[in-house]
Amino acid sequence: MTRIALIALPLFACAAPLPAAASEMNDTVATLNDPVAQDRMAETITAMVGALMQMQVGPLAKAVAQIDPESDAAYIPPDATLGEVTGRDPYYAERMGDDVRATTRMAGHAASAIAAYAPVLKDMARDLAAQWEREREAARR
Repeated sequence: MTRIALIALPLFACAAPLPAAASEMNDTVATLNDPVAQDRMAETITAMVGALMQMQVGPLAKAVAQIDPESDAAYIPPDATLGEVTGRDPYYAERMGDDVRATTRMAGHAASAIAAYAPVLKDMARDLAAQWEREREAARR
């Protein structure tokens, strides 16, 4: 009996009214589907990755080499950047930004689908919870 109650808990949670969550979902869907927001996210990632690739890693490599003289860090030049150490690709940051833009679009499509199906799923959860209650009552007779 306890097992059935545990299984039914998610159904009750789904059937509960969640107006705040619905509002947040609509805001999220709108943001993810907004081309301006997609571009801002992509441009932010492009700038961040570009800056990271220019970061000096020589001092860190020196510290690692002092701890482990046999590591590859001992061979990294003192003025090396992260981009140089990782095999500098001048378009890496831009590609990463494009990937973020595409991922955001796909997340927007997925969120739109979830929002569209939410009322149906909520009704299903409510029906299953009611059915569970009936079965539980029948088992107690």
